[in-house]
Amino acid sequence: MTDLQRTLDLHQLLKKKSFFLFGPRATGKSFLIKKQLAESVPIIDLLESQLFLRLQMNPEILESIIKGYDKHDIIVIDEVQRIPALLDEVHRLIEKENIRFLLTGSSARKLKRNQANLLAGRARQAELFPLTYHEIPQFDLNRYLRIGGLPMIYLSDDPEDDLHAYVNMYLKEEIQAEALVRQLSSFTRFLHFSALTSGKMLNFSNLSNDAAIPASTIREYYHILEDTFIGFILPAWTKTVKRKPISTAKFFYFDLGVKHTLAKIKSMEPASDLYGQAFEHFIALELRAYISYRRTHMDLCYWQAKNGQEVDFIVDDRFAIEVKTTEKVHGKHLKGLKALEEEKICKHYFLISRDRLKRKVGRIELWHWEDFLDALWGDEILTNGG
Repeated sequence: MTDLQRTLDLHQLLKKKSFFLFGPRATGKSFLIKKQLAESVPIIDLLESQLFLRLQMNPEILESIIKGYDKHDIIVIDEVQRIPALLDEVHRLIEKENIRFLLTGSSARKLKRNQANLLAGRARQAELFPLTYHEIPQFDLNRYLRIGGLPMIYLSDDPEDDLHAYVNMYLKEEIQAEALVRQLSSFTRFLHFSALTSGKMLNFSNLSNDAAIPASTIREYYHILEDTFIGFILPAWTKTVKRKPISTAKFFYFDLGVKHTLAKIKSMEPASDLYGQAFEHFIALELRAYISYRRTHMDLCYWQAKNGQEVDFIVDDRFAIEVKTTEKVHGKHLKGLKALEEEKICKHYFLISRDRLKRKVGRIELWHWEDFLDALWGDEILTNGG
């Protein structure tokens, strides 16, 4: 992990403003902080039991702890959700001492539930995701599609075993420890079925029937996954006029390895539907990470018409991106993009595949996935002037 260069630059983030840095456990938040900030910035780690107990009992001693450091222009509080009351002190110190804080956490649920002070206007929010294509030397697509990008998993000699440990420890036990659900058995069933349908349109009724859980509970469970950064909603893009759009959102897990472990998927053949779904999911994660890390604030959606025509991703009303696993693109693969092109809304149309012949069909650009991601992370694709 020491050889991996993460895209997120904490020094750059903290130049002008305090930040919440959220992300699931094991994405590497603590490691990133130690690597980029440890030598110059004090770190208050709330996983240290004695420090946690003292601050939990007396949050107001935060100021005296900070003043004990030689330099305290920037302060890191790791796992801040463990003591939501600290945020009142953080708010006061931002105003009084002009300190910038980096406040990390793996769950916004506890902060919301305790109506914590979220420092509106005084702290921005960033996220750390699993490793991206851009961050992994000698990237292995098949390995990534199977085991995902959590650093400790991707670099593991036994990723399958480590994924099972991650699922059991960080998902189920953390959820139970924070008392986020009343029945862990129901939530565990939900995790399995929600993983099976990850990347597909949300259907609470079908999932309720499959998992034998009330639909209202299913909705609440999805909120928990969002609040603990285990998954995200991909909204439907509904701006087409000639073709009536579907408005139902999709849900994606934050990591392919975690999704496959929960879904009990052990292998994927390159020509299979599972492989195609994983490849599309992978591109979704890359686009999401790029938009977040570059602070572009672009909207990421998908489009599907009532007649079944669809495009996998629409970015900021300007970029339409379709994903195929084929090694030889034919006209049939362009149908969704051509239908959307008739709406005359988007400016750029891309088809990403495993076909290595880069070319253009009308306004549609055909890219090999590696070339596309190289250009994406080289800031040549989703540009504000595009």
